[in-house]
Amino acid sequence: MNETFGKRLPSSLPVLNVLDNEHPCSYLPDRTATMPLIYPGRLVEEAEFDHMLDHGLRRSGRFAYFTACQNCQQCEPTRLDVTRFRWTDSWRRIVNRGDRLVEVRIDKPTIDGNRLSLFNLHRNSRELGAGDQDYTEYDYEGFLIDSCCSSSYELSFWREEKLIAVSIIDCGEQSISAVYTYFDPEQSKLSLGSYSVLKQIQIAEKSERRFVYLGMYVAGNRHLSYKSRFLPQQRYIDGHWVDFNDRLDAPREPS
Repeated sequence: MNETFGKRLPSSLPVLNVLDNEHPCSYLPDRTATMPLIYPGRLVEEAEFDHMLDHGLRRSGRFAYFTACQNCQQCEPTRLDVTRFRWTDSWRRIVNRGDRLVEVRIDKPTIDGNRLSLFNLHRNSRELGAGDQDYTEYDYEGFLIDSCCSSSYELSFWREEKLIAVSIIDCGEQSISAVYTYFDPEQSKLSLGSYSVLKQIQIAEKSERRFVYLGMYVAGNRHLSYKSRFLPQQRYIDGHWVDFNDRLDAPREPS
């Protein structure tokens, strides 16, 4: 295993395969993305997963991955230190409104007709499919249910017994990683995307986990740039976590 992978992966984790993965970039137009796919030899334990997250890795299905694009570094893994998170009046209003109207359930990830329909509705309404066909149950399972992590969960959000949002998360000993969230576009007044992040922060606080990882921040992508609203935050840049205290803040020294 080369030095790049060696630093990112815990020494205790066996790796069966590393696949080259070049494809049209999902985040920025007219670019090619390079995201090596790492296939662990067993489920990743929580402490091992903390190490991987701390070194900029994410997971998709059974694979872990990181960005390795030669001429672009726009993708920045982003995390919140919940001990420093700034609970503004706006964030509290979103949580209070959601808690009055929404029931949140935590369980293992699953798939059924309601979830698949809502997933495809969200994907199409936000133009995330780029002309692709709707996901099938097989696609959904491969993306969100099959996991290389030992602790993956589903947060489901219900209003009057109707499923309105789903968040898939992975858990380490000291971290929660937001894998993917989808929601009913007709429920926009509930700010379900932000509400799901805020509930993950609360879960991290209650379980005494320090970090919530929000996935990739890409300034030029409107579906990902919203993450800059959660402050203060850190972004993984050139192998270091860099502090951002304001949305337009210049970075401080790496930590």
